[in-house]
Amino acid sequence: MGTIANTRPTPTQMPAALPRWLVQGVGQQDAEKASYFSIGALICLDPLVRSAEPIGALWRKRLALDAAAAVCALEGRREGLGQLRDAFVLRGALDDPGPAGRQLLGWRYLGEARAQRSAAWAELLPGFFDLAPAPVVEVLRALNGRFVGRSFPLQFPAEAAAAVLQLGPQHRGLALWVADALLARALGWERAVPLLAAHLPRAAFRLEGEAWQGACAAAWGRGAVGAYAVYGELARRSNALLTVAPKLRGKDAAAIVETLLSEDAVAAQAGPHTSDRAARRLFERLMILGVVRELTGRGTFRLYGI
Repeated sequence: MGTIANTRPTPTQMPAALPRWLVQGVGQQDAEKASYFSIGALICLDPLVRSAEPIGALWRKRLALDAAAAVCALEGRREGLGQLRDAFVLRGALDDPGPAGRQLLGWRYLGEARAQRSAAWAELLPGFFDLAPAPVVEVLRALNGRFVGRSFPLQFPAEAAAAVLQLGPQHRGLALWVADALLARALGWERAVPLLAAHLPRAAFRLEGEAWQGACAAAWGRGAVGAYAVYGELARRSNALLTVAPKLRGKDAAAIVETLLSEDAVAAQAGPHTSDRAARRLFERLMILGVVRELTGRGTFRLYGI
């Protein structure tokens, strides 16, 4: 049995604490104040979004899980975080992940650079959200034809979401996805971050015009503050994992650590050089060391993550 290689990811730089006035100010009901605090929160989030730190992919995937769970709740579905993780991680290569799993795939896709190249939106997005292509395709193509840079950065994404919502309540998930994607485009982010879905209250969908834009602005502010906190927690946990990584034994230890640093949830299963049993022992050791959590509470088919 060998030890983990010396060449390993460098620790993530911990973000500074957000100003207290900003944390307390986001979520204001007044549209003008909501926009002010939300822009401040997004400015603070901007360096993390643009960072090349390895945990960026994990961060977006964990936020995607939250967004998918929030939309499932909006739709009155039973799938929570655990069911969504199962639908994604435990599926076979050719398995249909089901409606919830497809939606999670869609939110994970939002965090990829190719999602900003929107030529394929009209073809891909209806499938993620189990929607008939028409008239979604027409609306998405119309939105892609507009130039967002001329408007206040929060205005056009909120208007775009409202345009999608005109197609009916079953389009809520798609509307929130489009809003986050267009916000990222307006802010010049190469990769979007799921921010809106998990922080927009159900009552907001009854609003229109400036009231709707204010609700979206407040939700983006809360989402930015929440995402900032998630990034800091993941940075702390990833650095703790890297601290113990050189002490791990096992031929697949390095690969498992690398996967934990980039995936929301990992199953303990055989790798190229070790058995299922050896993988389970490694995860049990990581749990004892306090650097990995078991995410399901089950005795079998367990999933792990930092």
